[in-house]
Amino acid sequence: MSQITTHVLDTTRGKPGAEIPITLYQQTAEGWQQLASGITNDDGRIAGLLADDRILDAGIYRMHFDTNAYFERMGDKGFYPYVDIVFELSAGGDHYHIPLLLTAYGYSTYRGS
Repeated sequence: MSQITTHVLDTTRGKPGAEIPITLYQQTAEGWQQLASGITNDDGRIAGLLADDRILDAGIYRMHFDTNAYFERMGDKGFYPYVDIVFELSAGGDHYHIPLLLTAYGYSTYRGS
């Protein structure tokens, strides 16, 4: 399993957030460096965002969710054109699950398991 996973749920519809473009970045001295990207499947997840054997260094990371693309596809007008979730990884290669609960006018996140 990828060290970092995500799951998007559209809580207005009570369904997974499918076909949402997501990009993972790492903060470096030069700025944000893109590490991976993908699009959520019908279950709101991205299988294999990172290779299973890839262990990230401790540091600051950001997941960028292109929520505008999702809401446009659903025929909605969302208030947040994107959601950036910034989080910090410790050393050791632990698994981190970054879920996003989404509506057109709000969102929340937490460290999942």
